[in-house]
Amino acid sequence: MVSRKAGGHYSIDSADGKALREKIEAMVDRASTRFAEVQTKRRELKALIEGGKTPPKHLRIVMIGAQWSAKSSAGNNILRKDAFAVDHGRTTEFCEISHSMVADRLLTVVDSPGWYYNSTLQDICEMDKIEIENSMHLCPPGPHAVLFVVGLASAFNASYRRAVQEHMSLFKDEVWKHTIVLFTRGDWLGVKTVEERIESEEGLQWLVEKCGNMYHVLDNTKCSDEMQVTELLEKIEEMWAGNKDPYYEVDLGRTEQMEARKEAGHKTAKRIRQTTKRQERILRELFRGEKQPITDMRVVIVGRKDSGKSMVGNGFLFEELFDSTWLKKEFQDQQEITTCVKHERNPFGINVSVVEAPGWFTDSTIPDWLKGEVLRSVSMCAPGPHAFLLTVPISKAFTENSYQAVVEVLMPFGERVWRHCMVMFTWADWLKHRSVEEHIATQGKALQRLVEKCGYRYQAVSGSCSGDGFPIMEVYHKMTVMITRNKGRYFAAEGKKGEKKNPTLTWQEEWDSREQELIDRMLKAVAQEAEEPPLPSVKMTASFDGAFIPSMIGDVPSEVGSTLWRSRVCAKVSEWLSSRVENSDVTSGVGSMTASASYVGMFDESLHNIQHPPMTTFFPEKDQMKLDTLHGRVGTQRRHSF
Repeated sequence: MVSRKAGGHYSIDSADGKALREKIEAMVDRASTRFAEVQTKRRELKALIEGGKTPPKHLRIVMIGAQWSAKSSAGNNILRKDAFAVDHGRTTEFCEISHSMVADRLLTVVDSPGWYYNSTLQDICEMDKIEIENSMHLCPPGPHAVLFVVGLASAFNASYRRAVQEHMSLFKDEVWKHTIVLFTRGDWLGVKTVEERIESEEGLQWLVEKCGNMYHVLDNTKCSDEMQVTELLEKIEEMWAGNKDPYYEVDLGRTEQMEARKEAGHKTAKRIRQTTKRQERILRELFRGEKQPITDMRVVIVGRKDSGKSMVGNGFLFEELFDSTWLKKEFQDQQEITTCVKHERNPFGINVSVVEAPGWFTDSTIPDWLKGEVLRSVSMCAPGPHAFLLTVPISKAFTENSYQAVVEVLMPFGERVWRHCMVMFTWADWLKHRSVEEHIATQGKALQRLVEKCGYRYQAVSGSCSGDGFPIMEVYHKMTVMITRNKGRYFAAEGKKGEKKNPTLTWQEEWDSREQELIDRMLKAVAQEAEEPPLPSVKMTASFDGAFIPSMIGDVPSEVGSTLWRSRVCAKVSEWLSSRVENSDVTSGVGSMTASASYVGMFDESLHNIQHPPMTTFFPEKDQMKLDTLHGRVGTQRRHSF
């Protein structure tokens, strides 16, 4: 390179170099001044303790901070034991509490979930908000110290500062008087002092001054160094001595409200779980034995930006075909127009086509060009898609605006489109040990309405498109249930305005329309039941129920994502798809409509037996003629179904 430049070199402007040196010198001077001020303040606070203001022997400490700020590691370092789980992923989904005797002091330390460093309070899921707020209530009557944990390896920019302000607004403003900034990853300082690091960024200066110039550095790579923990405890006691109030007092009334909200969330999650199981059981009976050979499957994936659409598409096709580089997409220009992307594969004996529609930004209105692309996605799946997968990231909030955005995008397709929709909850590893039903229940009414609108069809997948992260068997099982529910029909967009429509329906179309309407009402009735009704005892047949779903447990972990692993899984899916057709018990005679009607009668009777509102609530008198026909009072012979 030097020879190509003929010995030339990069020239530095002397004036620029001088300005840079002056800037560094000014920063060092400010750092020295800050250090001197801190030492003076510490001497004053120590004098209060020596003068007789004895600190408590039991210190209650709460740790707050963004993800990957090393909160859990810091907690373990402070407690001198492995109290909190630590790995490279998200480890803290619930608040955790632990106790230990350290330096002749009894310590109670609470670890709390973090947030993505620049995520606003409005953008994190409700479960995390509840847990962060609940952290203060786990050590009543309140913590003596709040450690706001910041990793020195991360830049504290404007978006980070905004996120801190918003998340700390979950507590009363008095919390800052009891807060110490705990800098982790002290080894990143090198030869610099922490004061020089603080003076290098305005955001850090704001945070430290907000905490009354109280801060400390922990080097978690030197866990054997007990002095750094002892000094932290001394600073906590000094802060305690200087405060008028001995601890941050929590609102006990708010504690009761949070407990009541958690209890209500558990009940709602249980109801969602029961509704999903009841509806699946009813559909299994209504369509038992129906042959539904699947030769191809066409899917459209719709969702906001960074919701995991590409990851879901790759999981469906067993191959990295869609661009899932989230960092590239995160900084994409909002004005940039993107188009639908389609990929096709034949992974297990059927042709699978997946179209990914462009996503929208959550903080802006949906542009017309994007709505046009979503419309085009249907034509790219000619003659029409069997399913619309709506991607919803679990790690993000799902608000009323989020719900309205999905409805707005799908509105041109009409209400019929919802029979073909299923919610795909992405980044399910965020849940850890919590169920997806808990997330649906806690997030609020908007998400519950979306799940209900999709007929309680949903599936959670993690951030990996291979292995257990993408439960391919469960996904395809629910897809086939939905396809069978729709009589194998794909979604066909309605004709353009002005086109003539056939005013009369064939006998078969009218029959199918009434059957679909009847099933919709049945499932809606089931969803409105408060408790699970006793269902009639019926011998089940192996059609599209779970009887033939093979286990994925036998896959060797080291093979996950490999060609061998994909081949094994494809073979299992292919075997299951063929077995669910071969084991059908319907060969001739009356089709599913008679079976549906007879099951309606049993279901109706079971509801009366448990003294629930009569089914006339769901089937008005004006529809009695339809029901008479369905129950066989008018002799009808239906064609063999599929």
